[in-house]
Amino acid sequence: MTIHVDLSIKPEVKGFFDPATNTISYVVKDPASNACAIVDSVMDIDYAAGRITYDHADQLITYVRDQGLTLDWLIETHVHADHLSAAPYIQRQLGGKIGIGRNITVVQDTFGKVFNEGTEFQRDGSQFDRLFDDGDSYQIGGMTCFAMHTPGHTPACMTHVMGDAAFVGDTLFMPDGGSARADFPGGDAGQLYDSIQKVLSLPDEMRLFMCHDYGPNGREIRWETTVGDEKAHNIHVGQGRTREEFVAMRTARDKTLAMPKLIIPSLQVNMRGGDLPPPDEDGKRYLKVPINGL
Repeated sequence: MTIHVDLSIKPEVKGFFDPATNTISYVVKDPASNACAIVDSVMDIDYAAGRITYDHADQLITYVRDQGLTLDWLIETHVHADHLSAAPYIQRQLGGKIGIGRNITVVQDTFGKVFNEGTEFQRDGSQFDRLFDDGDSYQIGGMTCFAMHTPGHTPACMTHVMGDAAFVGDTLFMPDGGSARADFPGGDAGQLYDSIQKVLSLPDEMRLFMCHDYGPNGREIRWETTVGDEKAHNIHVGQGRTREEFVAMRTARDKTLAMPKLIIPSLQVNMRGGDLPPPDEDGKRYLKVPINGL
């Protein structure tokens, strides 16, 4: 895999924080044109009421329209377990292609069984417009972007490099937040360590943008750092922590973590590319709760 990093290309990055899920979505603009991408959009759900709304996605749509931008891509860094993607909703209004890592098929196979989806649920990634392999490139206007396979949190995790900016999904958190869990089906702490090292092999000046921030120790929410800052200060992998040390720490820590509140609806929607499950015979859509299935 060859990633051609060009730090002279500096895309404009606008972050949108969703306090309900601590997710940051991004509009990334090609500096030389009006083309843009949206990374990790959020669809709102009131899970207790079974109600879907689109306030957060509408903010992104309004921003893109107000700035006179053209949407080329809707990027999913991975199959999120803590929020629902709004990619199809945004695509219907703004166009663009929806892309995710090719190992979405592994995730679909795993959770297709968990949710007993049957043969009508396609497990070939066909719900997405593009499946990225490690090192694949794509264009946002005139800006060439690259997808890096960074598994460990999930098998399909990708880091997307756009000029001097990289969008790491859940592979890394801010330096005082450390790293994401690796105990979901298909996750692996050793793989996560290797993927983090891959990200940290990018130039020190590379801007890194997080998918989540939880404001550790009461600080304000932040989502931008650099490779150099992560290498020096990340509490889980900084200052040369070894693979063995990381795996031991991550494994012990993950055993103490509760399941994300929205994991059940999120997986059912996100493995479909952000679409809701198909309607039942009565024309209504339902989400399943597998008992003792996760």
